[in-house]
Amino acid sequence: MLKKDNLFGELLAEFIGAFILIFIGAGSVASLLLNNQSYNMWDIGLMWGAGVTMAIYITGAVSGTHINPAVTITLAVFRDFPKKKVVPYIISQIAGCFTGALVTYALFRKAFLAFEATNGMIRGSASSVQTAGIFTTYPASYLSNIEAMFVEIAITAFLLMVILAIGDAKNANAPQGKYAPFGPILVGLTIAIIGGSFGSLTGFAMNPARDLGPKIFLAVSGWGNIGLPAPNNYFWVPIVGPIIWGLLGAVIYDKGVSRYIVTSVSESDSTIASNKKAA
Repeated sequence: MLKKDNLFGELLAEFIGAFILIFIGAGSVASLLLNNQSYNMWDIGLMWGAGVTMAIYITGAVSGTHINPAVTITLAVFRDFPKKKVVPYIISQIAGCFTGALVTYALFRKAFLAFEATNGMIRGSASSVQTAGIFTTYPASYLSNIEAMFVEIAITAFLLMVILAIGDAKNANAPQGKYAPFGPILVGLTIAIIGGSFGSLTGFAMNPARDLGPKIFLAVSGWGNIGLPAPNNYFWVPIVGPIIWGLLGAVIYDKGVSRYIVTSVSESDSTIASNKKAA
């Protein structure tokens, strides 16, 4: 019996998961900036990570909760994710992130207006990068686009290594069987520690949809060029860096770790015998 095509459900799940990511993540940054909540980078990273964890618990059984084109493309290249689903998944992810930004803005609209009035800020001006950064990422002022891309390269590669390690059936240290439900917590914790460690450099995008969806929202809701193409044409960095170098994380894990995992005594004996024969 053929498995029923559930593409619509998968795309809807990706949309909902991506929405949750921005809804919780951007909501935490909005509370920090607009309502003077006393958060630090670890707190912000933890809330973004918790948002991802909840998104996985809610939608993972349907789509796997990629909610990130870098993850989708990497799984299509290095695992068995169907390539025909890559573009639809990415469109749903971007749409979900756009909508997450829209709804978060709607809930904080009066707080935005009050902040702009208090600070004499004109939306769309250079100074409004501060409020735009609630939804999307910009590099620290001392980083060039290339330097920022290398930050995104490093942190996205690490994220993909963790995701692949958690999903590796050969990895005895990964949560499997009755412990499988702990996997989403580890993904969220990984995002949190990346945010706490490197978030001050680039805002730890690691996700083209998480960045582009809100930038599109900003571009059509008053921020204009601050959204797209962003100051110094930064928009391409959180797209190119995570997609290309998420693949690097897969190469590092597959070639540097997974291939050396011994899954049984017989396999270990076979490897030893082969090594002796080669010697």
